[in-house]
Amino acid sequence: MNIPRPLRRLGLAAGLGACVLLAACGDAARSGGATPVEITRDTYCALDGMLLADYPGPKAQIHYDGQPEPEFFCDTTEMFAIYLKPEQARKVRAVFVQDLDKTRWDAPQGAWIDARTAYYVVGSSKRGAMGPTIPSFGSEAGARKFAEAQGGQVLPFAAITPDMARLDGGALHDQKM
Repeated sequence: MNIPRPLRRLGLAAGLGACVLLAACGDAARSGGATPVEITRDTYCALDGMLLADYPGPKAQIHYDGQPEPEFFCDTTEMFAIYLKPEQARKVRAVFVQDLDKTRWDAPQGAWIDARTAYYVVGSSKRGAMGPTIPSFGSEAGARKFAEAQGGQVLPFAAITPDMARLDGGALHDQKM
């Protein structure tokens, strides 16, 4: 079939445009159609009521079905502790964390990414709002660079376990008391 060159170009452009739109739809579908909500001076942690803007380290938010506003967390460890609980029965629409490739540790702002696509550093020496935390990065290279400087192991979202996200800081197993 002999298709004129201008029509072939138009078809190619339309095809590329469709691919871009489908990729964007995939991102929206992965995040349950939810969009991240920015932290304000009044945004507080769902677990302990702390004001998030007052503390360093990456924050997190979980969007639940049937709940118009997300629940925010002081750090990613708290988010994982709630998200990974076996008794967690509410349907999660989306989970967002801050990308430390794109924001500062001391005063993180914006830079929200889908938590399920992020890379994390478990066991670093860096401390967040509640002590040990699990820093989040949009790129594996960023997570590796951080781990080289601060220690820890780089893992994807699916590899984080409840034992890695304990909120007791190890106090329950401290035999020195």
